[in-house]
Amino acid sequence: MGEPQGRIEVIAGCMFSGKTEELIRRLRRATLAKQKVLVFKPAIDNRYAPEKIASHAGVTFDAIPIDHPEEMLAQLQDADVIGLDEGQFFPPEIVETVQAVARGGKRVVIVGLDMDYQGVPFGSMPQLLAIAERIDKLTAVCMVCGTDATRSQRIAASDSQVLVGGDDVYEARCRQHWSPTPVFSRMEDPES
Repeated sequence: MGEPQGRIEVIAGCMFSGKTEELIRRLRRATLAKQKVLVFKPAIDNRYAPEKIASHAGVTFDAIPIDHPEEMLAQLQDADVIGLDEGQFFPPEIVETVQAVARGGKRVVIVGLDMDYQGVPFGSMPQLLAIAERIDKLTAVCMVCGTDATRSQRIAASDSQVLVGGDDVYEARCRQHWSPTPVFSRMEDPES
C-alpha cells in the first residue's frame, strides 16, 4: 500500500435537497470506519449552534467555523476526511485550498448550493464541481407541484445574493414554478 489517495467530492443542489444531511451521513460512515473527521463551515452561517452544522431536519455534527479557507490548514493534522458545509459562501481561495488538501492524501467532501436564488452559478461552486472526482446533485420537492425541485425560490424581500435562511426565506421549486425574482407569498405561482 502506498500513500493515501486524496479526493474531492461535491454534493450540490438547491435548498432543502438534503445536502448537509448527506454530508453528515458520509462523515458518520467515515467515523464508523475509524477515520478521523474534521468539519468546517463558513462563520457567516450562524443559523444553528455556532460550532455545528445542521440539516433542515435537525441532524447535527460538530464543526469549526472559519472565515478564510487557509484557517483550516493548520487544524488538519491527522484528519483523514474533511467536511465543508455551505461551500458557496467560501471565497475563491477555497478551490486551491481543497486541491492542496486532496493532494496531501485527504478526502474532502464539500456541500453547497450550485445556483443562487436567481439561477446563477453560486460562488466557487462551479470551480469545485469541475475539480471533483465525485459529484452528486440532489433534488428537493417542489413546494408548488410536488415534482423534483432543482432551484431555490426566494420568498423574502431582499435582492442580496447572500441571504442566509431557511424555510422562512426560501422554498424548493421545479423549473416551471421557479422565478428569478423573489415571490413574497408562500406557494404563489410565478406564472399567475
